[in-house]
Amino acid sequence: MSKVKYYYDSETLSYRKIERKKRKTATYVLMFLSAASLFGFLFVFIAGQYFESPKEKALTRELQNLQLQYEILDKKMDEAVVVLTNIEERDNAIYRLYFEANPIPEEQRRAGFGGINRYKDLEGYDNSNLVIEANRRIDIIQKQIVVQSKSLDEIAVLAKNKEKFLEAIPAIQPVKNEDLTRMASGFGRRTDPFTKARKMHRGMDFTAPRGTPIYAAGDGVVKRADAGSSGYGRHIRIDHGYGYLSLYAHLYKYNVKKNQKVKRGDIIGFVGSTGRSEAPHLHYEIWKDGIRINPINFYYGNLSAKEFNELLAKATLENQSLD
Repeated sequence: MSKVKYYYDSETLSYRKIERKKRKTATYVLMFLSAASLFGFLFVFIAGQYFESPKEKALTRELQNLQLQYEILDKKMDEAVVVLTNIEERDNAIYRLYFEANPIPEEQRRAGFGGINRYKDLEGYDNSNLVIEANRRIDIIQKQIVVQSKSLDEIAVLAKNKEKFLEAIPAIQPVKNEDLTRMASGFGRRTDPFTKARKMHRGMDFTAPRGTPIYAAGDGVVKRADAGSSGYGRHIRIDHGYGYLSLYAHLYKYNVKKNQKVKRGDIIGFVGSTGRSEAPHLHYEIWKDGIRINPINFYYGNLSAKEFNELLAKATLENQSLD
């Protein structure tokens, strides 16, 4: 029960009871509640700046874990891209080349996803950019895998019954390394030994002593074994089929005849210096569909990786040719 309060009235010389007005009481109560609410809000706000609730701590740990998992996923995607890129390069540069299939265009391998926004449902969150980028990269990798898988299926079909094709490709160095004095000149612009002018040298020169054996680079049929072509002197041309032809020039003498079938590794002639030649050597060319191409790409049959790299380094030197 609340206490009753009185005050002394000097006019009546008596004590009178203090009457509290309800409106004033309500005002006091409202002011008290407002002050309490404001204090509570300030306390919660300040506490929230310096202290985490158990739920917030759990969410923070979950977010940190998700960020860690994303970094791991991103690293794995980088590794997958490296492996896939290596497979694509071999697919275009080796497999499809061997089987005379057109390389897959880069824009087809790297094509994106046009049209609608595939990631609209992932927008509007704190880490939307991370999630969208991860999904986008995964989608692109999946598409690249599908393209590569279809390419390998195509190559598998092309590889059937292609054993003769692989045997026919001119795939070995026509003079053995142990017989070489040096690799004199490669494919490209070289100095002419007679005119000293720079001109295109469309073959490779292998310096070796007169009489050194020359080997057929692949299976085929001898189309020419004569000296009737200007500059080549005594020379041999082997038709390997599939648009490939190999030419061996400046020979000392022949070991085959026209229309004779030869196998890769057969001795077809011997090094000489006939025709337009400065010294004993073999001038070797490869033709594809009537166009002379760089033979350096066709020595995978009898050279180790180290030997090939050494040959490649010598072949790129812009020196003087021997013919």
